[in-house]
Amino acid sequence: MKAKLLFTAALFASLCANAQEDFTNGVFIVNEDWYGHNNSTINYFDYTKPEGEQWMYRVFQAVNPGRELGCTNQYGQIYGDRFLLIAKQEKDPGAQITGGRITIADAKTMKLIAQNTLIDPSGNSCDGRAVIGIDYFKAYVSSSNGVWILDLTQNRTVQQIEGTGNDTGSLYSAQCGSMVRVNKYVFVAHQQKGLLVIDTESDRLVNVIDMTSVDNFAGTSGAGIGSVVLAKDGMLYVSAAADTNGYGDALPYLMKVNPVTFETSVIKIPNDMYPPANSWYAWTPDGFCSAVHENALYWNGGENSWFSGTKIFKYDIDNNKVTKIIDLDEEGQGWILYGCSMRPHPLTGELYLSLYKDFGSTTYNLRRTDHNGTLLGQYDMIKSYWFPSLPVFPDNYGPEIHNLAEQIVSPIETTIISLKGWATDMDNLDAGIVKRVAGNVDGAFTASIVNGDLVIKPYTSTVPEGKHSIRIEANSNGKYAYGNVDINFGSSGVDYIENPEFAGISINGKQITVNNHAGEVCNIYNMSGSLVYSESVEDDTVTFVPEINTGLYIVVVGKDRAKLVF
Repeated sequence: MKAKLLFTAALFASLCANAQEDFTNGVFIVNEDWYGHNNSTINYFDYTKPEGEQWMYRVFQAVNPGRELGCTNQYGQIYGDRFLLIAKQEKDPGAQITGGRITIADAKTMKLIAQNTLIDPSGNSCDGRAVIGIDYFKAYVSSSNGVWILDLTQNRTVQQIEGTGNDTGSLYSAQCGSMVRVNKYVFVAHQQKGLLVIDTESDRLVNVIDMTSVDNFAGTSGAGIGSVVLAKDGMLYVSAAADTNGYGDALPYLMKVNPVTFETSVIKIPNDMYPPANSWYAWTPDGFCSAVHENALYWNGGENSWFSGTKIFKYDIDNNKVTKIIDLDEEGQGWILYGCSMRPHPLTGELYLSLYKDFGSTTYNLRRTDHNGTLLGQYDMIKSYWFPSLPVFPDNYGPEIHNLAEQIVSPIETTIISLKGWATDMDNLDAGIVKRVAGNVDGAFTASIVNGDLVIKPYTSTVPEGKHSIRIEANSNGKYAYGNVDINFGSSGVDYIENPEFAGISINGKQITVNNHAGEVCNIYNMSGSLVYSESVEDDTVTFVPEINTGLYIVVVGKDRAKLVF
């Protein structure tokens, strides 16, 4: 068997050297591997290939002879063209080669770019947990002691984000775990504090969302956080632990968090269903995950949160319905999901699950089901103590820009333009696309992105005019695209005056009074120049309430003009 493995590795290294394999068609399985004996490994699976050629084992070692991952590598994220891998320690006690707590590889070739043995540059104890890319220049690494800024230009951590650390001195208390990003914020599961909110522009902790709403709903106290995911609807969903000690007991609730307002609500898991399992003591990312093209969540759960690998659940968010979609106990074949090794394919929605028999067995396979748990295929692996951690799918598509129609904006008031649907991504959540103004063409107004929307704000000292084009950057999981949003400051061509009372026009709430314009007509235009209301002025003083919707308008009476905020 050893000779066969060596042959497979040598053959695969040769294939990579000849550029016949670029790791874009299958799925990576990041493995803890056999603690006490080996550093962690990565296998690669492509079910479209002929039987016997679908599995490629220990691909990182095959591509990088003499180099290995660290010990108990639990997490990986492909961000842009890089594969970011985080291990708990840099070397397994039984391994001969020192790897890294942080490993960065080329996502298409698996060639090593950089490794670091430390997360805390000072050398203090700090085990790796997860990672999330921010932009070209940096990523965040969560750990047993806080969140750290990973400088992607130097490929090393540079500082801890203040307020995220661990004051207990223990590897298994007050840890930071899973992370997601929405707009400029990263949300981090903190075992002791709850959900941390970090501003990625300033690298500062700006808020902490605790589990009070779950406590209030459940009539309990001291609820903890399991992990956090972002769903297709743009909301955050947090699994609930019974305490902050990491004992693994789960509460039958999800906490829903609005990433803009930070408001929370609670979703009750039905009594005949199990909530998401959590693991803080021997930390894993959890099986709790979301789909890309369906507004749904998945998780594993059971009576014992640490040993809950036989029942898989799906939550249909739109219909508020939880169903059990897989029950391995009912199949009677002895298969168990290992840890958190379950994720949906970002394009097909198919579930990939790593199954094993028991801790003493070297029998593993990969199961593929449809999005409702129906079996599509089972793929045996060579015998080894793989202990799979996480499926990671290649990121083959970047953001696609969909141009908006010209936007009519106010020359005197702040205008908010929704950018929902302006950028989409085939294999990533649209809600996770981060936008940034990349160019502003005029000094008479500012353009910025606030909560994912474009905000145009004229300066009070200068009135902007005419048409302009705002260049915006879309960052979807480290892949970038650029597009323009065309704006027009009041295309009606109608001027206005700041003091309408001097023109004989006064406005009080929804009421308009016109003085000294008998025999003329009062016309009201919207900002695109269309006439929306007309009123004859028959006396020296006429008061009326126009039947128009709330908005910004231009009022014209004879040669006099005024702005109207109605």
